[in-house]
Order: sequence, then structure tokens, then C-alpha cells
Amino acid sequence: MKKQVKVTGDHGLGQMVHVVHMSEDAQELREFYERVFGAFVYMGVDEPNYLPVEDRYATLLMIGDLCIETMAPRMPADPALPVGRFYTKFGRHLHSVGYKVDDLPGLTSRLLEKGIYVGRPGGGRLAAADPETLYCFPSPRDTAGLLVELSRLDMPKDPRDLETWSSLARMWRDHPLSIERFSYVILGVTDLEAAVKTYVDVFQAIPVARGTDHDLRADYQTLQLGDCLLQIAQPQAAESALGRHVTRWGNMIYGLRFLVRNIDSAEAWLNRNKVRTTRLRDSLIVSDAEDCFGVPVFLSSEGIEKDPFAAC
Repeated sequence: MKKQVKVTGDHGLGQMVHVVHMSEDAQELREFYERVFGAFVYMGVDEPNYLPVEDRYATLLMIGDLCIETMAPRMPADPALPVGRFYTKFGRHLHSVGYKVDDLPGLTSRLLEKGIYVGRPGGGRLAAADPETLYCFPSPRDTAGLLVELSRLDMPKDPRDLETWSSLARMWRDHPLSIERFSYVILGVTDLEAAVKTYVDVFQAIPVARGTDHDLRADYQTLQLGDCLLQIAQPQAAESALGRHVTRWGNMIYGLRFLVRNIDSAEAWLNRNKVRTTRLRDSLIVSDAEDCFGVPVFLSSEGIEKDPFAAC
């Protein structure tokens, strides 16, 4: 059975088609995800896809219900092009998220009316909504630091859109990581209230829960944005891991979190595969970002308060 997708907002913001993870070698990163996280690769199976206009290599893979695009500029990176410029500035780092939108012209009009800068494919500013536009990029300066790709197209051959999805999804539950599903993307910010207001007012995100995580030393609010959760987190201390990230980069995508059935099995598997972990509390571990190509990956057996996807 196909994945059942939930949408939010007046314009049908739906499936999060992918999270992009940038590195200097898309193939090496893909192999890491296959070896350590049991990833299923569905684009770039034999070799990465090369896109000349962006001068970059990429692959697409699934880990549970999360699609990750591993991306790398053709080296040496060309800072005159967007992919090369990002890598030159940030190196190994999460890059962006992408969403399918049922009514992309309608959402684009909404963004423009609210004064959001919207980048068009190939660069430059989108002055008005265009029914022919396939995808666009609201500026991170106007989205609390999160680079978001909005697309009116499904990802070709996305396993979640196939009738075999419900069978494939069982694979990760039987893996030593015991992944049930993806929990959320973490966005680190300097001003939690301002960032939340942006997503609620502009993207019509639905507030789910808010609170303080004393182990992470962060205040947070969790929002439903389409068929995924976004946790916006403001560090309480500059010397915390999140605090160091926000101090260095400002508002920017930070990490990924998964729900697992067996936290001890997940921790042991990562450690056997030379990924160091920290046990933040009995039910939550985080990988060392250096061992995961610049990205902290959180694994937890905890449920999420008022989780709209708990029964999915």
C-alpha cells in the first residue's frame, strides 16, 4: 500500500520529498547511509546522478519514511554556483528540505503577498506566481534560516508512492537500529517565537507541542508542516551542541530525529559501525556529528506529545 500523505494549509503542502545532505562525495555518503542506517537507494544505485546545470552529483535513498538526497558539488567546488557556494561556506552539513505542494501557484502568491523573497529555478527572483513553474525556493532569510524547496511534482520513483511501500517499510523495523519512522527535522534558531510565527503565519503550519528539553538545554516548539514534523529549537546555553551550532551558523537546519523500538540495539549498532554516540537520557541517544558527515542524528524510543502521525 502507498504511504498515506497528510497535507496542511490552504494550498496542500504535503509530502516532504527529501532532506538534502551535502558533502564532498555523494557516493561515499550514500554508502555510509547504506552500511550504517540500512538505506534503500532508488536513484544513483550504481553511480551518482550528475546534473550539469548545477554541476553537482546526487543520489536518493530511503531510511524508514525519510528520503535523503546525498549531494556533492563536482570538485573542486565552484563557489559561483549555488551547490558549490553552499559547500564552500558550510562543508558537510544538512542543506535543505523539499515539499510537494498541490497548489504551488497559490502558495507562491501567498508568500509573495507576505513579502517573502522567492527564488526561481536557475536563479533570480520570482516576481509573480507562474503556473508553469515546477519548483521554487523561498529565501532562508525569510524562513527563519531553513532552505525550503517547494515543488508541484512528485519525486520520480519515490518508494512511498508505490503499492509496495507498506512491505518495504518493514525492513527498517527488523534492522538493528529498529527504526519505526522519522520523527522530525530540527531547526536551530536564535529567536524561537519569531521563527514559530513565521511558519504559522506564512506556511500555515499547525502547532503540535512546546516545552523545554533539559537534556538538550533547549526550548522548542514542534509544528506539523505538511506530512512531516518540524521542531524549532532555541538553545538555552551557548556551550551546548545546539548552542555552538547556532552561534556559528545562526538560524539553520541542525539535525534529524528518528523513532526506534529498541534504543539499546540502536546504540550498540552505531558503536559497532564506528559511530560514537552520547546517551542523553535512557530513551534518547545522539550520534557524534563528525561520524555522520556533519549531522547529529537523534534516535529515541520516546513518543512525541500530541503526535499527529502516531497512528500512521
